[in-house]
Order: sequence, then C-alpha cells, then structure tokens
Amino acid sequence: MNIRNIAIIAHVDHGKTTLVDKILHTTKVFRENQETGELIMDNNDLERERGITIFSKNAAVTYNDYKINVIDTPGHADFGGEVERVLKMADGVILLVDAFEGPMPQTRFVLQKALQLHLKPIVVINKVDKPNCRPDEVHDAVFELFFNLDATEEQLNFPTYYGSGKNGWFNDSLTPIDNIQPLLDGIIQHVPAPKVAEGPLQMQITSLDYSSFLGRIAVGKVSRGSIKENQQVALMQANGEIRKMRVKELYVFEGMGKKKVSEVLAGDICAVVGLEDFNIGDTIADAEMPEALPVISVDEPTMSMLFSINNSPFFGKEGKFVTSRHLRDRLIKETEKNLALRVEDSDSADSFLVYGRGILHLGILIETMRREG
Repeated sequence: MNIRNIAIIAHVDHGKTTLVDKILHTTKVFRENQETGELIMDNNDLERERGITIFSKNAAVTYNDYKINVIDTPGHADFGGEVERVLKMADGVILLVDAFEGPMPQTRFVLQKALQLHLKPIVVINKVDKPNCRPDEVHDAVFELFFNLDATEEQLNFPTYYGSGKNGWFNDSLTPIDNIQPLLDGIIQHVPAPKVAEGPLQMQITSLDYSSFLGRIAVGKVSRGSIKENQQVALMQANGEIRKMRVKELYVFEGMGKKKVSEVLAGDICAVVGLEDFNIGDTIADAEMPEALPVISVDEPTMSMLFSINNSPFFGKEGKFVTSRHLRDRLIKETEKNLALRVEDSDSADSFLVYGRGILHLGILIETMRREG
C-alpha cells in the first residue's frame, strides 16, 4: 500500500475544511444515502460557530491505490503547541490561500514550522470564482513569503493549483473543470512517500484521542518497524522512564472514522489502545531494544488567568459542576489533551492559575467549560 501523509495549512476562512470535505466526497467516503453535513472535519460545536479549527484531526482516503492521510492543522498561533506536533506526522503540506486576500500573518507562523521540518509544500489558491480576485499577484506574494522564510531551492519550486472549493474544482491552471482530480494527482506526485528506516519498532505519540469505553488512545506515525495487536512494547517517557506494556487494539484511519487492524506498518498513522499514563512526545518502542525518538518541544504558555468557583449570590443556581473539586478535575483533564496549557494551584483552595498561549486559547477553554456546565 502506498501512503502519502499530508497536512493542510490555511488562514481562518480560506476554505480549508471545505477542501477536506471535497476530498472526502471525491473519494466516495460517504455512502450514497448517508447524510453529510457541511464542515465535516470541524466536529466540535465551537469550531463550527467560529469557523476555526482548534484540535487537529485525521482523515484518510484511498485514491488510485494510494492511501492519503489528511491531517487538519489549527491555523492560529495561539494553538502553537498543537501545530508543531501535528506537522511531525506529515511528509508534505498543502498551503491553502484565498485568491483575494493572499497569505495572512498567521499562516506565516505555521508555514515557518513546516519549512523548518523540511516538508514538501504544494500551494493551492482557492476562491478564484470570486469577483476582484487576483490569483497571479497572490502567487507572487506566496513566493515572496517562502523566500522570506528561508525556504530551500527545492521548496521554492512548489507546484501551484487554482480552483474553488465551494464549486468543487481544482486545476493546475485557471481553467475551471468539474472535479479536483488534478490536485489529488499532484499530492501523489509531489509529496514524498514516508521515510522509513530499517530496525525495530519506533512510534512517537503526537496526539491523543479519548473514548469513554477505551480510555486514552495514543495517536502517531509509526516511523520504523511495525506494530501488532497484543505485542509487548516499551513506553519511553520524556523523563527517561521506560515501562513495558501490551497493545490491546490497533486502529488506522479510514474516511472520518477508524478501522480496527491487526498490524500497522511503518509510514502509516495509527491509534493505539491499551497504554496507560502516557504523554504526548513519548515513544512507543520495541520491548527488547527500546530506542527513543527526540522529544517534541512545545511553545511555553504566554499569559495566565485565575479561574475560581462561582462566589456570587447565585452560587449553585445554575450549572452542574460547581465545587472547586469539579473545577480542578476538569482543568486537569484539559491539560492531558491540550499541551500548551498549565494549571497551578493558587493561594486559596478554590481558585487555580491557568497558563495559556493567548486570548483565543483560553477563551475557547472557558466557553467549552461553560457549555458543559
């Protein structure tokens, strides 16, 4: 099976999620009679309302005997912790730019990280059906941005595709067609196959999934060797501790869901069930010959906020979880998934200091908690 791992970078509202929708539709992920909403990838209510992607998600499609793993990245610098580790799973990136607005400052942040990791870029200029759009000038602006970010000669020689996600076409010229196949062919042609080293199993945990039945699930790319169901593995942690564990179940991504498999080969992205107390950045390695991969560094939090329990006269009138214990549990649970967040106890028992990357980062947390009560 040939595999291509690709991440998508775009500014808010430039149509990233719509592009993913189109890729999923083109490769017939949905059965004919299945209901499909718009914005399939943004499955958290807040993401749909604000039109932004917060958590990175994975989808996978099959096209002409190639399996393409599509990794949706958050585009905002506030979620820097998410961005960096997600790009570790990819071998190439699609930079999606609006034909009218051109590249935006926040795209720059993510693109810089991608170029530093030597990922192969493909540029897609979207929304060329809009009036007043200027695709050629935007192409030049993108080239200039790459140049300013010290891209290599090979990276500067990027392929460009034009199209409209809303109308469902992308082509390597400005001529409208009725599908997005040129883009899919381009992904297969330009993005390199995953680099696979010889040797025993190594896989870095780059993100988490949580299921109320299976507990915490480790997601990452197998960088060498292969991982099997029921295999005994060594979990190597950032502090140098090594613990032996057994893999209970393995899943690979298929469409928007997961498919259970008995073995995953190097280069593919998978989810592992059955490990305990792991953190992002840990390495799952061969039990006999464990070798760790370098730990992922995450940008430090930049601002802090005091969270305390409700002490107004309305205490206990609304919301379900109101005691300081509830608040604490919820914040601790959030730090498991949300890497760039730190929680510390403050002087009083019923308030906590929360450190985050920016206003948006903390705002989303507050809103999510409010909705949960």
